Amino acid sequence: MKKLLHIIATPRGDESRTLKVSKVFLEQFKSTHPDWTVDKLDLTQENLPSLTVKRVDGKYALLGGKDLSGEMKDAWAEIIKHIERFMSADAYLISIPMWNFSIPYTLKQYIDIIFQPKYLFRYTAAGVEGLVTNRKMVVITSRGGDYSSAMKSADFQEPYLRFAFGFVGLKDITFINAQPMDMGQDLQAQKIAAAQDLAKAIAQAI
Repeated sequence: MKKLLHIIATPRGDESRTLKVSKVFLEQFKSTHPDWTVDKLDLTQENLPSLTVKRVDGKYALLGGKDLSGEMKDAWAEIIKHIERFMSADAYLISIPMWNFSIPYTLKQYIDIIFQPKYLFRYTAAGVEGLVTNRKMVVITSRGGDYSSAMKSADFQEPYLRFAFGFVGLKDITFINAQPMDMGQDLQAQKIAAAQDLAKAIAQAI
């Protein structure tokens, strides 16, 4: 059975404008793909491991071509658990608001935890090789302003995520950006509805 990993990085629950779009995506996705399961990972509720000195030492050991062992391997148990959960998915949905022109800190911490050599990427004679291949990702965002034209240069969210996940092999990434959200209730409702329509179409095609 195939699995969609839904990564949530908004703490607002039912009040989240991002999740209003994600909910429609998931409803359509489950209808179109009844044989898939959805694994929900709420980063705002998850007790993510911190990158202690011992855990960072493990990263440098891996970068040096060594394997983890002893206390270092034990220190990495939680990290490996998150990596294995991520790698077990066949597709990904990320639900995030834009915070200060970029991503919420919970998602950045998650990325720092799972983006590890030998697990998500490796170095070869030809350069970096991403190991997260043959998968699709959909990123649903909500932004207070409109970053599609005049403010495009201030969007450090989509370019960062495209590059970061592309680095580990994810090339098929689709963004659904609900924007602007803070320019009046009528416009907000209109833009959410448009994003929901797009989400339905993408959920059917994924």
